[in-house]
Amino acid sequence: MTLPRTSRIPAVRHGVGFWIVAVTFLIVMAYSTVPTPLYPLYQQRDGFDSFVVTVIFAAYAAGVIVSLYLAGHVSDWLGRRRVLVVAVLVSALSALLFLIWQDVPGLIVARLVNGASIGILTATATAHLSELRATARPDENAIVASSVSGAANIGGLSLGPLIGGLFAEFLPAPLMLPHLVFLVLLLVAALVLLTVPETVQAPDPLPRYRPQRLAIPGRSKHSFVVAAFGAFSAFALLGLFTSLAPTFLISTFRAPDHLLAGATTFAVFGAAAAGQLLLAGLRLRVQLTIAIVCCAAGLTAVAVGAVLPQLGVFLVGGIAAGLGVGLLFKSSLATAGALADPGRRGETLALMFLIGYAGLAIPALLVGVALTLAPATAVLLVFVALVLAATVLAGVAMRREAGR
Repeated sequence: MTLPRTSRIPAVRHGVGFWIVAVTFLIVMAYSTVPTPLYPLYQQRDGFDSFVVTVIFAAYAAGVIVSLYLAGHVSDWLGRRRVLVVAVLVSALSALLFLIWQDVPGLIVARLVNGASIGILTATATAHLSELRATARPDENAIVASSVSGAANIGGLSLGPLIGGLFAEFLPAPLMLPHLVFLVLLLVAALVLLTVPETVQAPDPLPRYRPQRLAIPGRSKHSFVVAAFGAFSAFALLGLFTSLAPTFLISTFRAPDHLLAGATTFAVFGAAAAGQLLLAGLRLRVQLTIAIVCCAAGLTAVAVGAVLPQLGVFLVGGIAAGLGVGLLFKSSLATAGALADPGRRGETLALMFLIGYAGLAIPALLVGVALTLAPATAVLLVFVALVLAATVLAGVAMRREAGR
């Protein structure tokens, strides 16, 4: 893809650029989860079952994983701004596909393309935010940039379902209008990004392209593996609420309201984002202790709420668990950033996101398959038990590493 020349476009200050990238990060991540409460409408229109929903969701996750492997690291030598613009334009392409190709194959392709945009974006935006903030405020603790990055990532994921639910419940053409609105937002964001300062000096000549090296940083490999397990476990829970929350609300709680489906996912992801920001000042070991307690208590409440069934208990448990996995994921990301070599930060973060999104895709797809064989409540209980064990073990291991 040929990008516009940007050398003559006046650049904003690094501090302003930091917030432009953060807001763009938020918008792109939000659009990636807008379809969550719309899946029942697609099911009603086209008559497919829950397994097809998981296939559509898995296409998104596959797009993320493949693009992370192929392009998540290229901003280390092509430049952060250029790669971010490409990511936003790819997201805009997915919105266009949603508008013009509306049957099941079209949904799968649109979600695959949308996932590709996220894979290109996440590590690049995270690295760019860190570098912009370090230039704008060199004496500031790096945890601030990490917290804003994590909040934009998880906060965007939380806003998308709420926005989709509002469109589905109160506005006309809910399968068209949200994609049109975000298409405009994404195109505007791509233009504004052109004013953001570049933070990477491109080598001359450019190195030969190669896919992402699945290499663990040389320093403290054990710490990186532990953090990666934490990211995988955290995203496994988030994948449940991103892909199948509306299905469980209908089958288990007899609650088909589209806004409720969006609000449920928003509450879980919103708790994850809020925890990252509000608890950023605490020591890492304290944050991980809170994460362990919240994951254990929250997932237990999710299981109890499903068995009774009591929607309120289920929602409160999801919010508590969301707070826990938000802290768990942020700690994983901070560990990866601290261990990365400066010249390979984008590559290291891309690997961490690749592992995280594998946690988002694989368990959710297995849950979709299980739903064709067993009752929804039984599937949910088994999934919750496995994620509870994984998140608590990951939190304990990361806390021990932090103590060292």
